[in-house]
Amino acid sequence: MNERTLLFVGAHPDDETFAVGGTLAQYAAAGVKVYYACATRGEAGTISAHRLQGYATPGDLRWAELKCAAAVLGLSDVFHLGYRDSGMPGSEDNRHPDALTSAPVEQVAGRIVKVIREVKPQVVITHDAVGGYHHPDHIASHRATVEAFRAAGDASRYPEAGPAFQPQKLYFHIFPRKLLKLVVKLMPLLGQDPRKFGRNKDIDLAAIVEVDFPVNAVVKLSKQTVETRERARACHASQGGGRPPNVNLMRMANRIFGESDRYMRGYPLPTGRKREKDLFQGVI
Repeated sequence: MNERTLLFVGAHPDDETFAVGGTLAQYAAAGVKVYYACATRGEAGTISAHRLQGYATPGDLRWAELKCAAAVLGLSDVFHLGYRDSGMPGSEDNRHPDALTSAPVEQVAGRIVKVIREVKPQVVITHDAVGGYHHPDHIASHRATVEAFRAAGDASRYPEAGPAFQPQKLYFHIFPRKLLKLVVKLMPLLGQDPRKFGRNKDIDLAAIVEVDFPVNAVVKLSKQTVETRERARACHASQGGGRPPNVNLMRMANRIFGESDRYMRGYPLPTGRKREKDLFQGVI
């Protein structure tokens, strides 16, 4: 597996850990070269004032946290695509001229193509079409990555990005809907509102479970991988990483129902209902 390469394209520092950290850590430990192309520096994240001591900006702090997590996960390198965090829908950050959501899809795709042609991944992972929890930057990353995946192997497109290279497989990380539906039912019993989830109460879990994507691949995580992911979570302290698992309902449910990452396959399109256990299955 030493010649195999995987690229995750995400929106913010912490997406590489909170979303697909187990998968990235497990493949890195197996000898796969794993890279992260991060669109923004997470400038719009909510951060307690005491955590900013020693950092000029929230983006500087969150990028430092990303570098910490990348080292724990075993990533080969991290790339910044050069955009700014757009924030959640309706926030002032949406209107920043450098916001990821303000950039043309073709421009963002061109920067992803450059990374693809440089590291030459057989497998590419990104967010799903609704951005997991409807975050605008996640949706923008999905759209640009799909376009980049199509363009990377075409020498006539983005010639300035280097020689053409075509990845073989494209996956979208998806949340386990059955688990989320259970969480949505349990939260009111615990005095919590599923429509106001997360640190800033701006995530609507009830709306998320209404969108159901097919599960084409399930990466089962080893105990060692889960421990590695938890250590990487702790790097993102400004975003709630490292909290004891018993205060987080989602992490409690994960421990009950097992640890695995789920994916929808964007390319090649699935032809049957059998789920893959290895994202590199069929890669030549």
